[in-house]
Amino acid sequence: MPANAFNGFTDYGIGIGLRVPHYQHILSRKPTVDWFEIISENFMVDGGRPLHVLDQILEQYRVVQHGVSMYFGSADKTDRAHLKRLKALVKRTKTPWLSDHLCWGSVDGTYTHDLIPMPYTFAAAKRTAQKIREVRDFLEVPIAVENVSSYVEFHASEMTEWEFLNEVVEKADCGVLLDVNNIYVSSRNHGFDPRVYVDSVDPRRVAQIHIAGHSKYERFLLDTHDHPVLDPVWKLYARVLARTGATATLLEWDDRIPSFDEVHAEAKKSSRYLDAHRSSHGQAQA
Repeated sequence: MPANAFNGFTDYGIGIGLRVPHYQHILSRKPTVDWFEIISENFMVDGGRPLHVLDQILEQYRVVQHGVSMYFGSADKTDRAHLKRLKALVKRTKTPWLSDHLCWGSVDGTYTHDLIPMPYTFAAAKRTAQKIREVRDFLEVPIAVENVSSYVEFHASEMTEWEFLNEVVEKADCGVLLDVNNIYVSSRNHGFDPRVYVDSVDPRRVAQIHIAGHSKYERFLLDTHDHPVLDPVWKLYARVLARTGATATLLEWDDRIPSFDEVHAEAKKSSRYLDAHRSSHGQAQA
């Protein structure tokens, strides 16, 4: 929803990922942007250029943290040293919510640096939810978990991906970062209807939305984040908004990154969907 307990009761609008090629443009031109999403791990350092740039950004913009290495689905215990560094960054940015992925990626302290899909079992959901609760209680900030794209499925799964997502967030009492592009990519790779997925997620728990571009190969779609959002993803995004309301939306563009103006223009395309929803919602209330 536009503002709920899972995004700190905020209504942030349209955001862009803060990326190194755009630092100079942002700091010198000071473009009008609703908010920036940062990759937490890039700024969990003691000093240097990353924090110097971040502090300048924080003087003028709102920032939301997004993680890539929490691995809520891994069987390993949560790394307390990692959490302490993350909490220090949370205090620095004053992020109203924090997100990371519903996946696993570490075994016995060895990290793959990949977002590996999980088997959709009740035992995995229970263990994952417990870890999310532990992290949320330590960080003292709302958490939203993101659905990942996938290219293989586990025979051990006891439910669909959307049922698993619902099971985890209900048990953890956390939010959802609903990645619309990932839903579409996985639906094409595994042959399910992406509309069923969208319609099954509790809209009251959606804290944030991701949109991005993907690439088509012979057998699979890949979540590449290297070009504009494709039309079927925009259509699915409109369906999401019809259920969630005008929710904070972030454009991901992480490879073959073009100029800031091009990324900004692509992100702002989502405003037509957000404005259309607000308009129709206002007319319905009238």
